Amino acid sequence: MGFAIDFAQTLWSTSLDVAPIVVILVLFQVAVLRRSLPNLRRIVGGFVCVLIGLALFLIGLQDALFPIGETMARQLTTPEATGVAGREAAWTDYWLVYAFAAAIGFATTIAEPSLIAVALKAEEVSGNAINAWGLRLAVAVGAALGVSLGCFRIVTGTPLPWYIIAVYLVVIVQTFRSGRAIVPLAYDSGGVTTSTVTVPVVAALGLGLAASVPGRNPLIDGFGMIAFAAVFPIMTVLGYSMAVEWLGKRRRGRENGAPPVDAARETMQQRRNVEP
Repeated sequence: MGFAIDFAQTLWSTSLDVAPIVVILVLFQVAVLRRSLPNLRRIVGGFVCVLIGLALFLIGLQDALFPIGETMARQLTTPEATGVAGREAAWTDYWLVYAFAAAIGFATTIAEPSLIAVALKAEEVSGNAINAWGLRLAVAVGAALGVSLGCFRIVTGTPLPWYIIAVYLVVIVQTFRSGRAIVPLAYDSGGVTTSTVTVPVVAALGLGLAASVPGRNPLIDGFGMIAFAAVFPIMTVLGYSMAVEWLGKRRRGRENGAPPVDAARETMQQRRNVEP
């Protein structure tokens, strides 16, 4: 009975949230474009599925994902887990937290539906030049690094702007050194990473960790994990594309019979040495 009441309340609030979207779509279709809605029965059925799915998902967040993230953060910061019984813990004693953060960041990103959709569409539009699995792995590795570094920031209590400014400086440099085709996709990849699956778990992990580490304030230190999870995938996707481009040029140089760059430099140096 309690689940039915909770589901009904969540479904009603979800319907109110989705209602403006429906109104805007119908208004533009009927009043602006002056066309009837195609496949009206299918559209209505799809919206009903969306409402039910969102309601169930929100209930799952409150009953499962949020509690799991907070519970894991508390358990991983106990004296038994860190091995600091009788003394104050150092940042190196929380290595299990960093490892768990990287693992959960990678797993949730790989399972992110929005990332899967973007990766498949990028593979289709590029004519298989972009591999969907390669893109997903690059984004997941970036999210893993970002979430792990975010936990390190919470443990050490260092200011968030230092990390964000430094990372975006690296991203700016990578943007100017990467191909024009990959830059928009890399930035979009950072956005789709922080979606329905990743955000609840990562946010709960950050808040639980800030509440468990002595001297940390959940309001000040607990938030900011999503920023790490969003920016690091941009860096890894751009880095992945730069590495692939460099390897491709090196492979084409070998196939054309051109010596590697290091060998060519060594040959030029030897010639200068023998010249009078």
